[in-house]
Formats: sequence, C-alpha cells, structure tokens
Amino acid sequence: MPETATMAGRSCSGSFLVQLIWGRWFMMFSAFLIMAGAGATYLFGVYSKQIKATLGYDQSTLNLIGTFKDLGANVGVLSGLIAEVTPIWFVLLIGSLMNFGGYFMIWLTVTEKIPKPTVWQMCLYICIGANSQNFANTGSLVTCVKNFPEGRGMMLGLLKGYVGLSGAVFTQLYHAIYGDDAKSLILLIAWLPAGLSIIFIFTMRIMQVSKHSREIKVFYHYLCISVALALTAMALTVAQRTVSFSHAAYIGSATLVCFWLFLPLIIAIREEYADWKLRKQSQNHPSSIVIHKITQPGKKQGTAKEDLSENERVSCWANICDKPDRGEDYTILQALLSTDMLILFLATFCGLGCSLTAVDNLGQIGESLGYPTKTISTFVSLVSIWNYFGRVFAGFVSEIILLNYKIPRPLIMSLALFLSAIGDLLIAFPLPGSVYVSSLLIGFAFGAQLTLLFTIISELFGLKYYSTLFNCGQLASPLGSYILNVQIVGRLYDREAMKQLAHKGMSRSMVKDLTCIGNRCFRSSFAILAGTNIFGAFVTLILVARTREFYRGDIYKRFRQQKAENQGEMAVIPKESKEGGTSGDQGS
Repeated sequence: MPETATMAGRSCSGSFLVQLIWGRWFMMFSAFLIMAGAGATYLFGVYSKQIKATLGYDQSTLNLIGTFKDLGANVGVLSGLIAEVTPIWFVLLIGSLMNFGGYFMIWLTVTEKIPKPTVWQMCLYICIGANSQNFANTGSLVTCVKNFPEGRGMMLGLLKGYVGLSGAVFTQLYHAIYGDDAKSLILLIAWLPAGLSIIFIFTMRIMQVSKHSREIKVFYHYLCISVALALTAMALTVAQRTVSFSHAAYIGSATLVCFWLFLPLIIAIREEYADWKLRKQSQNHPSSIVIHKITQPGKKQGTAKEDLSENERVSCWANICDKPDRGEDYTILQALLSTDMLILFLATFCGLGCSLTAVDNLGQIGESLGYPTKTISTFVSLVSIWNYFGRVFAGFVSEIILLNYKIPRPLIMSLALFLSAIGDLLIAFPLPGSVYVSSLLIGFAFGAQLTLLFTIISELFGLKYYSTLFNCGQLASPLGSYILNVQIVGRLYDREAMKQLAHKGMSRSMVKDLTCIGNRCFRSSFAILAGTNIFGAFVTLILVARTREFYRGDIYKRFRQQKAENQGEMAVIPKESKEGGTSGDQGS
C-alpha cells in the first residue's frame, strides 16, 4: 500500500538520517545493489564445466540442468502472486533464503562435501537458486516501476542494466576473494545476493506517486554512473585477457568496481537532503494550516461499502472478453488471454529462448573452438557487459524515440531479434575472433529484449497487477530454452561428439566427459537458432502493427493526472489566505 500522510509527517519531523533511509531515492539505490546481485544465472557458462567434470555429465544432461536454471529464473508467477498479498520485505526474505539454499547445495556437490546427487536433485537445486532471482526482481524492480511510473522505461533500463552487469561484477569479486577457483564462484553466488536482500529488506516499499522536477535529470546521472561501471568492467576484462593479473591487482580492480557500485549513494543523499530541507521549511511555516482534499470535477465519491458491493457483483471470469483499452489496468486473466500477450509469448519463446541457450553454452562453445578457460570467462563477461548496454539502450533510447517520434517499442524488440540472429550465425560459422563479436551481439540483444518485454507489458496492461504479469511474461522463455537447448543444441552436440569418439575407435563408456572439438560442434544447432530468431522478429512486427495507434497517443497521461491528484490531496493552504489560493504542496 502507498505510504500514508502520517508516515510522511513522521518522516518530516525526524532527522535527516530517517529521511534518507525511508526516502525513495535511497530505495532506488538499494534496488540497484539488489539487482547487481540478481544476475547469477548468467554465470552458468563459467562454472558449468566444473559441474560437468565433477559429476561426469554429457552435454545433454548439462543442458538439462541449464534448462532447469532457466525454468527457475523465468517462472516467477509464484513471486508475483506472493507479492500481491504480502509485504515487499517478505518477498525479499523468501528470495534470499532460496538463493542461499539452492546454490549452497550446488557448491557442496561440486566440492564433493556431500555424496553425488542424482540428476533430478541437481536440477532441483539450481531451479530453486535461480528462482530466487524472481523474488529479487519482484521486490525491487516492480516497486521502483510503481514509484516512478512516468519514467518506467528508463527505470527498467537502469535496473535490468545492473542485472546484466552482475556477471562482470561477480567475476571481479570472485577473482579478488577466491582467485581462479571457479568452484568458489558458486559459493559467492550463494551468500552475496542473499546478504544484499537481507540488508535492504525494509527499504523497499511502494510509496505515493509524487512530482519531482529533477526526476529525469537524476535518471541521467544514474545512467552516467552505470555506463562508467560498464566501461570500467569492460576495460578490466580486456586488460585481464591480455595481461596476467596478480591477486593484489584483482583486489584493486574489485575495489574500483565497488566504487562505481556505491557512487549512486551520493546522488541519493543529495536528493533526499534537498527534499528534507523543503519539508523542514514547510514545517516551520509560522501560519496554521488546513489540509484540503481536492477532487477532480465530476468525479463521484462513493462509499467503501458501495465500491465493495460493486466489485462483488463482477466475477473475475465474467469480464475476460470485455477487455479495457490498451494502457488501462487489465485483470490477470484478461491480460494472459489477450492476443497481444500471446504474440509476446511467441516472441519471447524465440528471442529469449535462443539467447538463454547461447549464454548457457558459451563454456562449451569456447572449449570446442580451442579457447582457454580464462578466455571463456572473458566471453561471459562480455555478454554480461553488453547485456547491460542492451538494457539501458532499450530503456533510455526507446523512451526517447517513443516520446519524440512515436515509434512503437515492439519495433525495437524486433530489431533486437534480428541482431541476435547475426550473433548465432557467427557461432554457427565461426571466423577467427568471431566469438568475441557474437558474445557482444547476443548479450546486447538479450538485454534489450528483456527490458522491452517488461516495459511493453506495463504499458499495454497497466500496473495494477504488474507484479504477476511481468513474471508471467517470461514464462515462454524456459520452454524455448528447454526445446532449443536440450532437444536441439544438446542432442546435436552429443551426436557430433559421438562421431568423433567413433572415429577414434572409442565408445561412450571409455570417457567420463563427452566433449566435442571443432567448428562443426555447434554449426547445425546455431543455424537453427538463427532461423528461430528471425521468425520471432517477424512475429513481433505483428505486434508493431497492432499497437501503432496506441503508441501514437499519450501513454503517460493517466499517471500525470494521478500525480496531480496526489499533489492536490496534500495541498497546504494558510488559514489567512484560503481565498487567495494555495501556498504550496506537499509531496511524499
């Protein structure tokens, strides 16, 4: 529920520290850190080889585990439904417990501290650990979007950008803490994201939408800091690829990364201090005040009992076919059964399914083409960094061209799918160094698709049930990952590996780790992925045609009206000048 006027008054009368901790700018900073720890699923390519070697899996089995990771990471309906009926702190608490429990069990398995589990147990562990990401997303991302509805594209770009950068951030931290031990990376993934959620568990909450004159400018300040973080991570990745870093050098690079991670706190302090001074000035106003509730002309005020009886008369099934206009608040069933959502599901199946498959197989792709382990880690970092650039590009650039040129957001999503197809072709038909370019393209397109998907859902179906709908929007990606990753990429890889064994006169029982070496290992499978991405791009063009008129209009009009209402309800009027107009307004 939004913060009440009583909470706002208590914040005003307290110290600046109270104002800072309970302010929405510090809440945004907290969300940045939580999101920076919520992208552990993108590191699977770094430690998957450890799982494969320790447990003796073939590629199909490893890809099955990767699919359950994607299943857990993308099926967030449970976290969305829980968020509809429980406080945000409870959602974050559940996520932190799941994150630690799932990944800690994987670490115990890989380090052989417990007996070797069955395949289904490993799938369960990684599914639970990865599913915690949805609780972090729901607890912080959805909260920020509801607190900043007019800047949702930029907000989503920033928050999902930090998730995209988390792979590079984790890489620097684990080198600084544990050296080159990839198994210890799993332990870092277990405790760090869980700890961040616990630390900021009470700062994340939904507040009353209010007016802030510098809101967009502050977003751009945050963007500059996050871009600096991304460029720093990329420079460190390139430097570590070309120069051998000592442990002390890794500690220095991790310290530099942490500096950029915590720099947004300075902006949060600046903005909260400015708000605190304004509130102190209004509190010290010598005149007694009367608070008037201003309502829009013609708006009928009904009693709570009348509203309740009206809601009871309408069944949740009765209005499934009677959908509101685009941009209004859909019910969950109305949104899920709409043609627009079905098109998004199909585009997500193709686009995110292919991207997840490519990211999960980066380790084996690098191994098949003869790249050393350190270089494979570089590929993962590049995907993470360009994943960030794709997310902030989709958030900020799509917002600019939408507002200035009325270009529908789904068109940008279609272009991202075409870009991903080019990256797949560079893996299917590799050239010297082409995997570097492919990592860049796939990472950029992957990040752009995610941000655009979440933004489009919020724009087409409203924010009332956004906690559930944005999680439902990703449901098609684990299905796409299973079909494309396990049934196509995994099987074709194992078939090529078996051909190589047969050529050497060996059988499967003679080797522990079924490995394929050469250009042909992923040729057929990634050519199929490229075709799937192109098909998804054309499907998304259908949504472009359907939503063209909607995006030509003013999609944020209702939220500006809501801000005006909130400002009016908190309008402060001196007694001696009631007839002369208001003296100011109090926003939360």
